[in-house]
Amino acid sequence: MPKEEPQKKSRRGQSFAARPTPRALAKAKTGIQGLDEITGGGLPRNRTTLVCGSAGCGKTMLAMEFLVRGIVKFGEAGVFMSFEESADELGQNVASIGFDLPALVRQKKLCIDHVRVVRSEMEESGDFDLEGMFIRLGLAIDAVGAKRVVLDTLEALFGGFANLGILRAELRRLFDWLKERGVTAVITGERGEGTLTRHGLEEYVSDCVILLDHRVVNQLSARRLRIVKYRGTLHGSDEYPFLIRENGISVIPITSLTLDHTASTKVVSSGVPSLDKVLGARGFYRSSTIMLTGAAGTGKSSIAGHFIAEAGRRGERSLYMALEESQSEIVRNTRSIGINMTPLIRRDMLRFHVARPTAYGLEMHLASIHQAALEYRPSVMVVDSVTSLMSMGAGPEVTSMIVRLIDFLKMSGITLLMTALVESLKDGDTTSVNVSSLVDVWLTLSNHDIDGARRRTLSVVKARGMGHSNRTHELTISNTGVQIMHDTASGMRS
Repeated sequence: MPKEEPQKKSRRGQSFAARPTPRALAKAKTGIQGLDEITGGGLPRNRTTLVCGSAGCGKTMLAMEFLVRGIVKFGEAGVFMSFEESADELGQNVASIGFDLPALVRQKKLCIDHVRVVRSEMEESGDFDLEGMFIRLGLAIDAVGAKRVVLDTLEALFGGFANLGILRAELRRLFDWLKERGVTAVITGERGEGTLTRHGLEEYVSDCVILLDHRVVNQLSARRLRIVKYRGTLHGSDEYPFLIRENGISVIPITSLTLDHTASTKVVSSGVPSLDKVLGARGFYRSSTIMLTGAAGTGKSSIAGHFIAEAGRRGERSLYMALEESQSEIVRNTRSIGINMTPLIRRDMLRFHVARPTAYGLEMHLASIHQAALEYRPSVMVVDSVTSLMSMGAGPEVTSMIVRLIDFLKMSGITLLMTALVESLKDGDTTSVNVSSLVDVWLTLSNHDIDGARRRTLSVVKARGMGHSNRTHELTISNTGVQIMHDTASGMRS
């Protein structure tokens, strides 16, 4: 005999059958870096996702990577039905990001079917439908046992329809047919005037809608992605920058949703023993954010060089983002103060990420740093200098970019040291990037003309979680490096 559903009682004593727990929406991981994170696990499994956008925004590339990653990472065969490009053209286009489509076809893991649609042959009578395409697509799915399907693009297939009633009916039938076949489908569509797609219908019948955008602002291009709609699940709703690189697409989740970073109690040295003494914890807490501010020539980059060298002595990797000097210039200049970065570079303990601020937009800078950090997995990172980014946009835009960078590095457990330029002594307690409230340690460096001689000083504005000196200390730079002068009367504060 089958077991009866257990009875429960309400607060008023009435019995009722226990309600089944709602099942979470099944998702198919895309394998695309960052996209699974902002979609909460991938695209809706056995349902249809619409990827829309203007020409050149990356729709076909994203759809193809969804198939290829599904084959390689998750063992799910795929079918790509193209209404515009041939199999040879598609293979050549994605070879630049390392995808070998002919090899996957030979292994019977991928089927590429080019369907040539001639608009003059389309009839808008009641006899016309998509049965022929359904049969062809069904045979392709069965041939490889496909779990994933891409149709690229809908405009080529439905471009001959002027009757919206027929178009809507056939579009709904296509989506229902894909769902009945139990495949996870991605359909691409061109963006229309004031609508997400040309016909303005596809977004309403799709379970998930992803909008891609390729924009140019101040002569700099940037790609953005936004989840417009996702039935049955929570998802990120912001605009996210994404890159198309030699290894595929990477989407950048730009902020964490909660302030749940782990606060480490481990301390790492600054590389300057006398500076460690000024800091009550004898260094910086790991995963913290340190900011050095000062006028030109006050020693910011020199302290950053010591920080990198000390990480190398601990056997940790460092990533140096240089926005003002080339790698060779930084290596030469730090050698003059007794720091030899060449052995670290040769052992791949130090990598440089060198880019002019005007090379591309703020979001692309953030995306490229994100990608470099994920690939290299450094323990510490230097950004020299964040002030250079001010030429890329308004103050709030730069501040937003730096905030997101700090957020990402904290989540990744990377200790960040960044430098910022101030123009004068009266600006010593302010920064043009306006992120001082977010940093954990803030050191200011200054130049002073005393008795005809230029002297440098250092003071600690803030050092969260540690007692530190409240005095202004003289700083010297020689061929043996940076040295902080102390006196026995130095005060300490929490």
